[in-house]
Amino acid sequence: MSALEPLFRLLNVNVTELAQTEHQLLDAWCFAYVCAELKDYFRQQYHDYLHLLKLTPEQEENMLEANLARMLIQDILATEEYTITGIAYYTNTHADIIDEVMMGCNTNPSALLFRKLVELHGAVRRELYRTLLKKALGNGIRETSENI
Repeated sequence: MSALEPLFRLLNVNVTELAQTEHQLLDAWCFAYVCAELKDYFRQQYHDYLHLLKLTPEQEENMLEANLARMLIQDILATEEYTITGIAYYTNTHADIIDEVMMGCNTNPSALLFRKLVELHGAVRRELYRTLLKKALGNGIRETSENI
């Protein structure tokens, strides 16, 4: 069962009727949607900082993209539900790698590590993801799916 199957059920998508490739594409599309929404969330959180830097919209997007994993880790730590060691255990990654990502030394973590960070972030920030889901169900997925 993928981490997004509860979302699929809410959308009345029967994943058992999908071919494996279709399921994987839907999973990837939903994950990309969540990542885009997370960037918007952090864009709002760091609005003042980004404004001070006077970045172009492209530079701002690149900065958020490069630092998304770091911001996820910092946000997880801010909840005080996990430590670096706990994040490392959950993601099945060495704590030094989590440290490198958090410090900005590693801006390109593996896809598996990044996905696990998003899953953990969703577990500790449930309200944020509920809001995201409501937004997706309300208009985001419908509008975006028309563009596919």
